[in-house]
Order: sequence, then C-alpha cells, then structure tokens
Amino acid sequence: MPKKPSPKRQLFELFARVARAFANASRLELLEALAQGERSVEELARATAITIANVSHHLQILRDSGLVTSRRNGVQVIYSLADDEIPTVIAGIRRIGERHLAEIERLVQKYFQSHDSLEPVDHKELLGMVHRGEVVVLDVRPRNEYDAGHIPGAINIPVSELPKRLAELSRDQKVVAYCRGPYCMLAYEAVEELRKRGYHARRLQEGYPEWKISK
Repeated sequence: MPKKPSPKRQLFELFARVARAFANASRLELLEALAQGERSVEELARATAITIANVSHHLQILRDSGLVTSRRNGVQVIYSLADDEIPTVIAGIRRIGERHLAEIERLVQKYFQSHDSLEPVDHKELLGMVHRGEVVVLDVRPRNEYDAGHIPGAINIPVSELPKRLAELSRDQKVVAYCRGPYCMLAYEAVEELRKRGYHARRLQEGYPEWKISK
C-alpha cells in the first residue's frame, strides 16, 4: 500500500493548487480587474478583452482555488476578490519578475519607458505633494471603477474624456495620473496628452490596488 503523504506535503499540494491558479496571464489580468472592484462576467470581458466564455472558464478556476467569490444580483453573477492580500501576491510576482527576467526589462523599455521616460511618482512622494496642496490627483479609469474605490481626493476624468474636460484642471498645479496598475496604459496616455497641452503631468508609479496595499 502506498505511503500516505505527510500532512506537510498535503498542505504544500494545496498551496500549489492556489499557485497554479495564478499561473495564467488571463487570470492575472482578471484578478487585476477585480482589484478595482467587483464585476460581472460581461464587465470583466469588456475590461480585459477576453471572450465571455474564457472569462467564465478562468473565473471557475479562480473560484475553485479560493481566489474569488461570487454572489447573485438578479440574473447576473457578480465576482470579487476573496482576499485583500491577492494584489500583494501579484505585486510580489511582478517585482521578482522585474528583477530577474531580462525579457520583462526589454518589454518595459520598449513599450512603457518609450511613452514616459520621466521618473514616476511613488506613493510617499504623492502624499507629500497632496499635503502641501501642490497637486491634482487624477483617476483616469472608467467611472464605475472610480466609484468602486479611489485615492481620497482624486478627481475622475476617464482618459477618453480628457481632451473635452481639460478646463477642469488648473495649469497652476501639478497633475499626477493613475489607473489600474503599473502597466496600465491609461495613465501613460493621459500624461502624454496633458504634457502636449502644457500641463506639468506625471504618473503614479503604481495603480489603485497597490495604493490600497501601501496605506
């Protein structure tokens, strides 16, 4: 008769099950979207450009692994993160990858630093700027994500509306824009647009989920 695995080994097998749920690019993207606030399958599909069928498939894996929970709202099923530490885990994976994978460094230089070579603002620097009253914090995510949670005092102008709403921003103050995460292009696009119009604009180093972690 095969020897039964030790309790420690059994636990590690279960931990590995959770880790396997993270080990998929689409699921990481879905978790980032859910870190902005709870969503339906259809909303997640729009936010990530993943088909509804694939979103449903990945959500089932995430739910079976204890990473997301769901509730019914009429005919819709609404999903949310099961644990506030999930963005911390994703941030840790990202930082390790940035430090040790040359492919990540090449992609960041090619697609992100080419859009914005200026040093981004970290959360401690932003807090100081806010305390001194010298900055407007700009949330460029869609309105529903802003309503689900945002940096205190931030104003919401989705990047698609920015050219029509520039009058709401003073040129006498610096602007720090943020979006879903460090590699969300919305903040890069907003900063690029604002600089073209003569604003002193920078982006927050990370996004709203990371801001919540750092508080």
